[in-house]
Amino acid sequence: MENITIKTTQNPSILKFEFSDFIAKSNNYEFKNIDETAKSPLAKKMFYLPFVKTVYISGNFIAIEKYSIVEWEDVQDEVAKQIEEFVNTGGQIVIEEEAKKKQPSTVYVETTPNPAVLKFVSNKLLTKTSAEFKNIDETAASPLAKELFKFPFVKEVFIDENYISITKYSVTEWEEITGEIRSFIREFIENGGTVIDESLIQKTPQAEKQQEAYFDSLDVTSQRIINILEEYVKPAVQADGGNIAFESYDESDKRVKVLLQGACSGCPSSTFTLKSGIENMLKDMLNDNEIKVEAINA
Repeated sequence: MENITIKTTQNPSILKFEFSDFIAKSNNYEFKNIDETAKSPLAKKMFYLPFVKTVYISGNFIAIEKYSIVEWEDVQDEVAKQIEEFVNTGGQIVIEEEAKKKQPSTVYVETTPNPAVLKFVSNKLLTKTSAEFKNIDETAASPLAKELFKFPFVKEVFIDENYISITKYSVTEWEEITGEIRSFIREFIENGGTVIDESLIQKTPQAEKQQEAYFDSLDVTSQRIINILEEYVKPAVQADGGNIAFESYDESDKRVKVLLQGACSGCPSSTFTLKSGIENMLKDMLNDNEIKVEAINA
């Protein structure tokens, strides 16, 4: 049961009605009329009293400013009684919106084989579906990517699992902007921002090619190529801040086409990696020396 303590203030028109505990934990409130009391059922009740001019709620008290038509000694006990009855019968004093709790996050930076790309790694899973954004018009599925493109030096954004690979324009050096980007990404994640809406990513042509139905529709060689890329190539590529995706296989000229994303896209060493690494691996594992690998965006 709540017992109210009445306290005077330096303003004779204002009286404080104190509670034994805090009733407003995150804000101070001031209500000048009944129309403003949506956040306080108690304040609304107080305005039904004809002499109430203003209601203040803060900390452990409600303070009421009265009009001069009455004296406090004539009405204060009745006001205190009404407040006690309201609270003790379950009435809500103030409706406080819970502040969004920050989610502690760590973001560290890794270099990649591509000097134009840095990899910003989070200690949290950001997405289960990788996505590449070449410009701000493509960012409907990623509020984070959209915000990153507002930095004038951001050229491309690639997001996968727990990292964001950012490609910069050559007019800016990494040492000038790395700290700013890292802090921005960390705060965005901590404040609960949406990194990727995966339901929207699933509708893209590239995402559809990762679906089981698409895989089942392919010829056996294409399926084997995808499995090799997924098991042996993709982990190494992801470690460098990029991604590789199967695009097509032409049986007639033994040509495998792949899509390079993130740090791998436009990387000076990507052609060497394709020819000396991936192509040789496919030749060996498929036992076919005629296999050729080509990146459609190298």
